[in-house]
Amino acid sequence: MLGVYIVYDAEKDVKLPLSADDGASGVDLHAYLPDGVIILLPNTSKLIPTGLRVAIPEGYELQIRPRSGLALNHNITVLNSPGTIDSSYRGEIKVILMNHGQGTFQISNNMRIAQAVCAPVCKILWQNISLNEFDELKTDRGSGGFGSSGL
Repeated sequence: MLGVYIVYDAEKDVKLPLSADDGASGVDLHAYLPDGVIILLPNTSKLIPTGLRVAIPEGYELQIRPRSGLALNHNITVLNSPGTIDSSYRGEIKVILMNHGQGTFQISNNMRIAQAVCAPVCKILWQNISLNEFDELKTDRGSGGFGSSGL
């Protein structure tokens, strides 16, 4: 298990993210809206605070993902899914929620709005090679994309 430090103010009713069960890969994030609610109109997005700050070990990230129930039942998703919280970031975690539905959606304090999954980060070591060297790395697929491999 990986240790991630978290800062929150229990006196301000900030909810600590917890796993639903031992098999869950992520933790639920809750909205921190002590002064009221946020209304998401159709086809709009808003930045929702969580009241949490974290210190993630180097070599890892937190991926912020939609909650499947909000997506299925209300057409609410994380706009930049998955959002990334880098190990160097120390500010408050906030979630960009988007309403893809036709009706308004109300976000209230402590509502579960997203999930966070800790994942390892693979760094890229770029290598500049010639076009001839690149051509030697060809695959059966080649440069075909956007449906070229079939349905």
